[in-house]
Amino acid sequence: MQHLIDILDLSTTEIDALIATAKDIIADPAKYAEKCRGKKLATLFYEPSTRTRLSFEAAMYELGGNVLGFSEAQSSSASKGESVADTAKIISCYADIIAMRHYKEGAPLVASLNASVPVINAGDGGHNHPTQTLADLLTISREKGRLSDLTVGFCGDLKFGRTVHSLLNAMVRYENVRFVLISPEELEIPGYLRQELVKKGVGFQETQSLEDAMPSLDILYMTRVQRERFFNEADYIRLKDSYVLTPEKLVSAKADMNILHPLPRVNEISVRVDDDPRACYFKQALNGKYIRMALILKLLDIA
Repeated sequence: MQHLIDILDLSTTEIDALIATAKDIIADPAKYAEKCRGKKLATLFYEPSTRTRLSFEAAMYELGGNVLGFSEAQSSSASKGESVADTAKIISCYADIIAMRHYKEGAPLVASLNASVPVINAGDGGHNHPTQTLADLLTISREKGRLSDLTVGFCGDLKFGRTVHSLLNAMVRYENVRFVLISPEELEIPGYLRQELVKKGVGFQETQSLEDAMPSLDILYMTRVQRERFFNEADYIRLKDSYVLTPEKLVSAKADMNILHPLPRVNEISVRVDDDPRACYFKQALNGKYIRMALILKLLDIA
């Protein structure tokens, strides 16, 4: 039985196979419409979510399966003090596969150690978000035709952004990928990630200027500054508008650069950018459904 807790749980060969399956689903959805008939996905969401939860549910329904679960901790037995471990054991009696979003880092790992069905980490605190990373990789693959030979800029909250951490860990394994890390000093990537980049000999630079970085980028990955990760409201207010992407800032960008964002956005991408052909964040959300369909099939071992 295989779980997905961290993107590093998947080899690049497995990631490439998932992307190939997702592309096949896009090309021929009818072929997959009954693949999960009789199977149930449990969505255990202890933290608010729109895209991730609904895309998991849509993925399972489009595979012919069913969904059960909860969308907030208050509507589960967690409000009575039930542990994640016990919840995982109980839900394993009712479902064939579990997708868990939790505000505490490591909670999906605890669930996977106690469940008797596959567990998917749908985001744990500021730590990891592997299925968003798969959606990002599918998007890049569909737009660029490759996952190697790219310069990728990450902009905004690189300290708490679990999507950034997961995508960095995934892309360092592809050839000739270089990173430009754009953030205020207070929101730089964690030291352990910087050390990993150095240890692996991956090319990267850190800057506070989006404008300076723009001309070199093949991919620009924007993130919001997340109020829910801050202990100090004053710090959030001071940093929340550090970077706002506008059409004017895109003048120096490559004509075929792609703009990604895990969403939700607040104001870090102007709505005036939405009509730019380089904007891919709504495509990215749709790709999330297809890659989660592929992942459910893989973890349930359905050909």
